[in-house]
Amino acid sequence: MPARDRVEAFVSLVEAADYVTALEQFYHPHSTMQDNQGEPRVGLAAHVASEKAVMASFAHMKTDPVTDLLIDGDKVMIRWKFTFTPAEGAPMVMEELTLQRWEGDRIAEERFFYDPRQTRPPAAVTVAT
Repeated sequence: MPARDRVEAFVSLVEAADYVTALEQFYHPHSTMQDNQGEPRVGLAAHVASEKAVMASFAHMKTDPVTDLLIDGDKVMIRWKFTFTPAEGAPMVMEELTLQRWEGDRIAEERFFYDPRQTRPPAAVTVAT
């Protein structure tokens, strides 16, 4: 079961956009991550590689301060809000819930729940003339 201050330290790193350090300091080497019903990514190295690929695809990433954080035994639920800004084009805002299972002071399993429509560019608006 994670101590609240340990979970808050993890949240602080993510809020500071120090995503890779958060992975390295808070995830088990054998941890799993899963987006919605997708295939889980297994292992810290896979998580770091995936995060670096996401970071490389945007000019800027920002995490809003967390206002919803629930801890119940070894389970943690966090509501995240991110803004991803590409080199060109409009920023993409994404809200998600994450459910984590901690083993001691590290995350062993994490599953993200979000509406995948948030990851698509907004539909073009046509104006009738």
